[in-house]
Amino acid sequence: MNFAKGFATPLSLVAALACASPLAAQDQDPAATHAAQSVPPAAVDRPAMSALDLVTLPRLGSAAVDRAGTTVLYPVTTTDPATLARTTTLMVRPLAGDAPARTVDLGGPASGVQYGGDGWVYFLAARGEGAKTQIWRTRLDAAGMAGAAEQVTDFPADAAGFVLSPDARRMVVYGDFARSCATFGCADTGGSLPGPGSGRLYSTEDGFVRHWDGWETPGEHGRAFAFDIVGGKATGGVPLDGGAAEGALVGDTPTKPFGGNEEIAWAPDGRSVYFAARRSDAREPTSTNIDIWQSDLSGRAPTNLTASNEATDTLPAPSPNGRWLAWAAMARPGYEADRLIIWLRDLRTGAVRPLTEPFDRSFGSIAWTPDSRWIVATAQDTLDTPAFRIDPRTGRVERLDLIAGNEAHIANVVPLPGNRLLFTRDSVGNPAELYLSANWRQATPLTDVATTQMGQRASIATRRFSFAGAGGATVWGQIHKPETVHGPLPAILYVHGGPQGSFNDSWSTRWNPKVLASQGYAVISIDFHGSTGYGQAFVDAINRDWGGKPLVDLQKGLEAALAIDPQIDGTRACAMGASYGGYMMNWIAGQWPDRFACLVNHNGLFDMRSFYYATEEQWFPRWDFGGTYGEARAVYDRWNPSDHVANWRTPMLVVLGERDYRVPYTQGLGAFTALQERGIPGQLLVFPDENHWVLGAKNSLQWHNTVFAWLDRWLRPATPAATAPAQ
Repeated sequence: MNFAKGFATPLSLVAALACASPLAAQDQDPAATHAAQSVPPAAVDRPAMSALDLVTLPRLGSAAVDRAGTTVLYPVTTTDPATLARTTTLMVRPLAGDAPARTVDLGGPASGVQYGGDGWVYFLAARGEGAKTQIWRTRLDAAGMAGAAEQVTDFPADAAGFVLSPDARRMVVYGDFARSCATFGCADTGGSLPGPGSGRLYSTEDGFVRHWDGWETPGEHGRAFAFDIVGGKATGGVPLDGGAAEGALVGDTPTKPFGGNEEIAWAPDGRSVYFAARRSDAREPTSTNIDIWQSDLSGRAPTNLTASNEATDTLPAPSPNGRWLAWAAMARPGYEADRLIIWLRDLRTGAVRPLTEPFDRSFGSIAWTPDSRWIVATAQDTLDTPAFRIDPRTGRVERLDLIAGNEAHIANVVPLPGNRLLFTRDSVGNPAELYLSANWRQATPLTDVATTQMGQRASIATRRFSFAGAGGATVWGQIHKPETVHGPLPAILYVHGGPQGSFNDSWSTRWNPKVLASQGYAVISIDFHGSTGYGQAFVDAINRDWGGKPLVDLQKGLEAALAIDPQIDGTRACAMGASYGGYMMNWIAGQWPDRFACLVNHNGLFDMRSFYYATEEQWFPRWDFGGTYGEARAVYDRWNPSDHVANWRTPMLVVLGERDYRVPYTQGLGAFTALQERGIPGQLLVFPDENHWVLGAKNSLQWHNTVFAWLDRWLRPATPAATAPAQ
């Protein structure tokens, strides 16, 4: 579910391997001291990582490389620890040598920075009071200093993003405005707004009424137009959707809510554009049928290149030589977590073939090498997200070894001339940094955005382990705990969302196991049945079984972690999760009520019937539960937490965002009402300005402080009598 992905060898009960730094040695008998309060982690010379540290750590943004592959631009966002205001600074450095990065001043705030094939640097900015966001450009001199910025576009609507043709003679610009507009934005509201009040009028023939965190404006869509760039100005303007032409496409480009530049690609000769879109009509909330379309820039309706596939097609990527079009496709309509296979279309003959069908992993990115010889793609694989080199002639997939030790999470791969790869790598232990690989060998870091700051905090040890889960299947998990703290540590069972997702080896600014472990806890995450990175059959195993095998895996995984590491005090344990993880908190409350001292339920599903009728992307529950509520009522009811409230007795903190339309906030209110009527200790934290996630700096700090105080209340009691129940 979009609530926001080495091969395992089966072992008996537990097969553990150490990674990162070694686990702290034991100097006490945990059985004799299980009721003692653990000491908050504080190394002699390094303080523990705090929630404020997490919120204010500098963050690396998307990098841009010049056409020759010699220089890289990258934004770094910093947060003031006093005001929590965020500022983004653009940096530039050569890819060769050790020259330090320099600050680039573009004359004010800027975003979406791209190098053009013409040598100019293009970016988004709103300059002037009340100005719309437009596209600007500037040149950088040899020292990385920017010249005066020139405005390229002058639209009546905000530009949300843009994609340059390879030679920068043309660009695609996209934004939200009325479908009836013949140009990029117009005075026509284009909607069914009857007035005289502020009411929006919807029809059952329309698509989404609301999506993710916003209400749809009837008649408006995300639209993309292609422009020529003449003398530094955007001219013309051809709608990729065909505008008012016969058979034109009505839908959002890029797709919503998470699509971006990766869904739009210019043909190498600049004469056409490939893009991903799904038709917006009455079927839209139940359809995963995203297609790859091609516009010949004539103004006619675009051509649907993947009409034969009624499931998702995305990530169009033409080869630089113009011979091939690669994209990622699912096979099963209505299933958002199906395996993404890379397909290849011969643009000369029109012949198509599945390139990576034999390889049982799901690819989330596609990039061609400049010579069109290789495709480099990323996919989750047993707690890591490595890069793979794929031969477009044979389909052979080779996992690249780009990082010493665990690959962790590799992303944003940009193949460069000379067999070089620029990419980001992050892990549980460190936020993203830029790396450069030469000749497919292990990479060297190019940036130190946050690494040095992380090194100034007490370290956290991470250990991977596997065990026999539900049905004897091999299931993987991780243990994160302070490396320098001795004595027993309370346990936190971390349950990921999705449910087709993973708490893999990657950095997070929201659910971060390192900052939680730094508070003096052992954080245990389990990739239960339904998790990604272990083959599609493992992903599919959660379908129609939400409270079955996953709960067994969590129970066995917690038991395995306690057997592996005697420092973890299993008599003091809480569990926490968001989205599906929040659902599991509600499910645990009724099915495993005596195990935990407390629960943290963030935006979790509480009542499956009301959820079905209120969520926006209807394809999700229909697939995971086998149909509509009317068609598969027995399945919805079987895994419905609200039917087991009579068993609830575990204290619970409920967190919700009022702008969450994926799991509407009334689900959290339902759980809180159940706590109230049964007299169970509970708290309710409501964010009126957040969606399914907590993104604001101040809100994030409040979220962490509230959660930490809740955990401390139940896991660090004033007297032994208030400790969690025994196993």
